[in-house]
Amino acid sequence: QVQLVESGGGLVHPGGSLRLSCAASGSFYTIYAMGWYRQAPGKERELVAGIINGGSADYADSVKGRFTISRDNAKNTVYLQMNSLKPEDTAVYYCKVTTGLFRPVKDYWGQGTQVTVSS
Repeated sequence: QVQLVESGGGLVHPGGSLRLSCAASGSFYTIYAMGWYRQAPGKERELVAGIINGGSADYADSVKGRFTISRDNAKNTVYLQMNSLKPEDTAVYYCKVTTGLFRPVKDYWGQGTQVTVSS
């Protein structure tokens, strides 16, 4: 089992910044991929950014140039630095961790953290 603890959400003005963190713990051999998704009211959950072992980061077009995903393998933690935030970025942000060595095996989701961008 993998437990995920998210932090860093909150209320921010348009143009502001937030940094989300997601720390994984528990019994697992290795992490194959880590990523962030978001779900706004009335909308489907969508990929924001993801990163696979040995691969480059992938971003939704709507956040390219504004958001940066990074991971600390020693801490099993993934971060999402969000700059130049817009009201349309308002959503619940979920961390997803996929375990596995050379291929994805199982997905785990965080509890979600609210990000609200409003003046």
